[in-house]
Amino acid sequence: MTEMLLEYLPILIFFFIAIILSCMFIAMPMMINKQKPDTEKLSAYECGFEAFESARKPFDVRFYLVAILFIIFDLEVAFLFPWAVSLGKIGLFGFVSMMIFLGILTIGFIYEWKKGALEWE
Repeated sequence: MTEMLLEYLPILIFFFIAIILSCMFIAMPMMINKQKPDTEKLSAYECGFEAFESARKPFDVRFYLVAILFIIFDLEVAFLFPWAVSLGKIGLFGFVSMMIFLGILTIGFIYEWKKGALEWE
């Protein structure tokens, strides 16, 4: 029985080392760093409104629009990688299909660009 428990000893040691390192990585910056944020750190970054104001202040719709457009156009990469890996097997039909897909995405991107949806004022 003790031999079987000794096989788990490296896992237990690794677990304790991970806990100790995690606590150190969390505690050390708190002890070393000065908590004095400057004006640049407190400025509006991605959400378009000043930090540390009322939580009930409504978001600007453009923030959501840019986020959704990013997700839509970023997902094309998820389709490009498997297509590029299997391009030798799917041949000309797969190539033409992907070019049609990319053409539709490009037309959509140009449409959004011309409508000004990507502009942040």
